[in-house]
Amino acid sequence: MRNLTMMTDFYELTMSQAYFTAGKKDEEAVFDAFFRKNPLDGGYAVMGGVDRIINFINNAHFNEEDIEYLRTTGQFTEEFLNYLKDFKFTGSIYAVPDGTPVFANEPIVTVKAPIIEAQIIETILLSYLNAGIIHTTAARRVVEAADGIGIMEFGARRALGPDAAVEASKCAIIAGCVGTSNVLAGQEYGVPVLGTMAHSLVTEADSEYEAFLNYAKAYPNNCVLLVDTYDVLKSGVPNAIRVAKEFLIPNGYKLKGIRIDSGDLAYLSKEAKKMLVEAGLDDTKITLSNGLNEKTIKSLKEQGAVIDSIGLGDNIVLPDKARVGCVYKNVAVKQNGEFVSRIKVSNDAAKAITPGFKKVYRFYDKTTGYALGDVIALHEENIPRNKFTLIDPVNEHNTLTIKNYEVRELQEAIFVDGEQVWEDPTLLEKQAYCAKEMSTLYPEVKRDENPHGYYVDLTRKLLKLKKELIRQAKEQTVEYDIDTKLEKRL
Repeated sequence: MRNLTMMTDFYELTMSQAYFTAGKKDEEAVFDAFFRKNPLDGGYAVMGGVDRIINFINNAHFNEEDIEYLRTTGQFTEEFLNYLKDFKFTGSIYAVPDGTPVFANEPIVTVKAPIIEAQIIETILLSYLNAGIIHTTAARRVVEAADGIGIMEFGARRALGPDAAVEASKCAIIAGCVGTSNVLAGQEYGVPVLGTMAHSLVTEADSEYEAFLNYAKAYPNNCVLLVDTYDVLKSGVPNAIRVAKEFLIPNGYKLKGIRIDSGDLAYLSKEAKKMLVEAGLDDTKITLSNGLNEKTIKSLKEQGAVIDSIGLGDNIVLPDKARVGCVYKNVAVKQNGEFVSRIKVSNDAAKAITPGFKKVYRFYDKTTGYALGDVIALHEENIPRNKFTLIDPVNEHNTLTIKNYEVRELQEAIFVDGEQVWEDPTLLEKQAYCAKEMSTLYPEVKRDENPHGYYVDLTRKLLKLKKELIRQAKEQTVEYDIDTKLEKRL
């Protein structure tokens, strides 16, 4: 397994040496990873990246080459470099499993570890989360829009490099896509690889009919023809029908499908279906592609387009507004055997973090199965099982008292004291889990336009702690009188 421990920001290491020099290498700290706004202007996100975090943590170390490179920077003492030689993650990590719907401002990963260990893993942990969440969320949005129509992911050529391509393909499967064109992803994860043909197969041949016939002879059991190289209705579909009549059917096969990759997809698909039915090819499937996303899929369905499956890649590997913005903040340190909460405040109220070593719980209505909301609680708090009041952290007068619910803790223990205790599910197990969890969200939360806000609230105890720490932080500020300073200078 590739060692990526050096994939960290330089200041993670300089801060770590500052902790080391101050004698704090064994000080335990708690960090939360979270995002402040749901990505893609949506009402939810879907968790991704936990599997890659697991692989990284299990292999994290600094080798001799790494140490020598750090020595050449001239920024580190030999004592600190010797410490890094024996680096191994010994802390605990709690994470929301891949495929779970998650929301802004709730801890999706919590790291409890010696401060240097927690600091060094920050960059790569955020990198994995930002990539995993954006790909899984983007893919799930198109799966939701397709509403049962199979999505084939084929965005590898649009990805920002091979690693990103494989990650996007994997996330697409978790989100519910039926397969991928990415052969490496298929090999690594054991998922279906799918693909038909490209326009080059047609343009290479002397005629479109010749190209179709050659392909049909190579794949008579799985013949799907790309019909838009020249003209869908005047050339592509007629030639596909001809190949079916002259070769496939006489030899005991059938035309499995056609794919349309350009033009007015709604109009062309409907007209192509009429031609296929008139030719007696009623069971020939139609696949649509060409830069589709959740909005165009819904529009096509509203226009009555004939769609049996969809090929889609661009808007999974590199969707518009492709930013999650996960951050990683210190929320507690251990002093005299107890965790002391820490807070970061800002002139921007939205950036004031929620302090403390915490847990996240989700409430489900026992009658409908829908998720009612999430609550963030201090680690030692117990959540009642019969009645609970959700409190809006922005406006604490806005409350919702719920009953008749089931509650579950969202984060799972992934590592405890440096040892992996979580068995990561297979990709298809994650796919089934994701579908199940997404079905618990109200449709209003999942809609693309103006989604309903999902409750992510704080317990009274946590809200009180946050307000108190903000008050204390403000008391520590020093007023600076600009006019007085200017007078003294003059």
